[in-house]
Amino acid sequence: MSIYTTVQGDTWDLISYKVYGTSKHIGLLMQSNYNLLDTFIFSAGIEIMVPELTEEETDELPDWRK
Repeated sequence: MSIYTTVQGDTWDLISYKVYGTSKHIGLLMQSNYNLLDTFIFSAGIEIMVPELTEEETDELPDWRK
């Protein structure tokens, strides 16, 4: 697990895009940072726990398209 420190104006989807390259992992970030769920737009300097993705979560294509 790593830590991402927010910049002013970060949102959950933007953080997901910055750390994972896609905004589809918002749920994973939110689950790992339950204490911050009431925040929609972050101020600078908030530390966000960033869990590592499993191989299944990094798969972009469905099985039938491989």
